Amino acid sequence: MIEAAGVCKSFGDVHALNGVDIEVARGKVLGLLGHNGAGKTTLVNILSTVSPPTAGTVRVAGYDVTTQGAAVRARIGVTGQFASVDEYLSGYGNLVLIARLLGAGRRQAAARATELLELFRLTEAAKQPSRTYSGGMRRRLDLAASLVGRPDVLFLDEPTTGLDPTTRIALWETVEGLVADGTTVLLTTQYLDEADRLADWITVLSKGRVIASGTSGRLKAELGSRAVHAALTPDSDLSAATGALAAAGFQPRSDPERHALSTPVDTSADIAAVVRALDTVGAELVELTVKEPSLDDVYLALTQSPTALAGAA
Repeated sequence: MIEAAGVCKSFGDVHALNGVDIEVARGKVLGLLGHNGAGKTTLVNILSTVSPPTAGTVRVAGYDVTTQGAAVRARIGVTGQFASVDEYLSGYGNLVLIARLLGAGRRQAAARATELLELFRLTEAAKQPSRTYSGGMRRRLDLAASLVGRPDVLFLDEPTTGLDPTTRIALWETVEGLVADGTTVLLTTQYLDEADRLADWITVLSKGRVIASGTSGRLKAELGSRAVHAALTPDSDLSAATGALAAAGFQPRSDPERHALSTPVDTSADIAAVVRALDTVGAELVELTVKEPSLDDVYLALTQSPTALAGAA
């Protein structure tokens, strides 16, 4: 549903995008990650026909964004980083207005507005001016507005920025419902837990280039192994414990402040070997945990050293 090949975008001497390739299948979610200025919003603007690419080809829902922009716009919905509703209209009035602009008749527009207000739990505030809405309500109304035309493809550009955790989770559940019904979603986000939960495939941008792409699980696996974290009793010798692990072939890191240490491990047998090594020096455990690499770890590794996951790109 989304195909972009060799996409470049320049603003004078500034190269915002430099040879970006992405693909998103029907009913799937692509999570687009990257720091501010990485090119995420620029790519969304090109995909949604707001801005033409300097080079490359882009097709959305089977249509070329440069030569068939009207056909693309008829099949997409966009929710930007900031709510774009009319503050002087009610929630109901906003949705009816958009439906009418899209060509719906009065009854059809009213029915669609009512349907979406129910879906986004805004029925009680339907007739209130949207300027009286809370931030979360405005974001829900903005997302509802992007769905008035029943789009095949939905672009969500940091849709939950600034929302409280409860509202964020509610929006996640709404997006999951849309995807289950066959909507294709491109999501840009700064929240790695959001991408981890929603995205079928993750692409990381840095300085206008794709530096890694894959499933969340694959990117985590590429980063490296699990790590064992051991908190010791106050009377245990942290230095001796660290030395015992090093002698056993591990690469431990000590944390004197917490009287703990950690070391990478590859297998379950390694975890048992860590416990045996600590036992040889009489180290008593308060807690032993095994931590899998997180998407946060992946993102930090990539953005600090783009070659860290060179094989995943």
